Amino acid sequence: MLRLLLGEQPRQNNGLLEEAIESMVKTSQLLKKEMEKNEDPTHDFRKLEIWTRGLIVSLDELEQSWNAAKHFSRSVNSGYVDDMSIEEQGEYRRYVYFYKNGFIRVFSILDKLGTVLNDLYDLNTSKVKEHFSYFTVLRQFKFLKAHGELSAELEAIKERYKTPMNKLRKRRNTEIHYMNSEMQDDLWQRHQGLSERIELEDIGQHLDELEQGLEMVCQSLRASYRYTNQMWAKNGIRA
Repeated sequence: MLRLLLGEQPRQNNGLLEEAIESMVKTSQLLKKEMEKNEDPTHDFRKLEIWTRGLIVSLDELEQSWNAAKHFSRSVNSGYVDDMSIEEQGEYRRYVYFYKNGFIRVFSILDKLGTVLNDLYDLNTSKVKEHFSYFTVLRQFKFLKAHGELSAELEAIKERYKTPMNKLRKRRNTEIHYMNSEMQDDLWQRHQGLSERIELEDIGQHLDELEQGLEMVCQSLRASYRYTNQMWAKNGIRA
């Protein structure tokens, strides 16, 4: 949708994004088949199918936010806020909007995935922490010594992206709990010297970190849903 509004061609899914979506679509198809077969009296399959479709939509929105942020960043060429024209300030604000939308969605999707995994594999994470995150679910896998293959793969993905994810988490926490993240950067610069001009953040680095966050999300979704599909196939549940 955003690509259409930006005058770009529709996205062609490929790579990690395509693999993650295909894994979730396959799970959704398996769930629909089970609902047709067993009529799903407890609505458990229906719930998981709705959650899975929601994750597909959320992943699409994350990728579009990253792409839109990248699109608007191309029009930001000044190194300092004071040097921007009115038009460039508008493009910068649009970049910031989609960049922030992107890093907030990274953790939102992971927490939704944590909810799915907790339900699928009866981890009872809420007994450990009432309002749990994806990372609490990973710790619960290890504590229970449950589904070691999936747990190890998800842990490896988490460690591989530890540095960019820590940076994104810090900015997310600042944005949600304290103040706008870009204003925090401005405040830090003001402390360095009241007469200094405010230099823009490294937009290229921020976009690269957000892209790595998108990759981490794709890999985590792909690993989780592939494992689930394989487990169900072993139990005779096939599309």
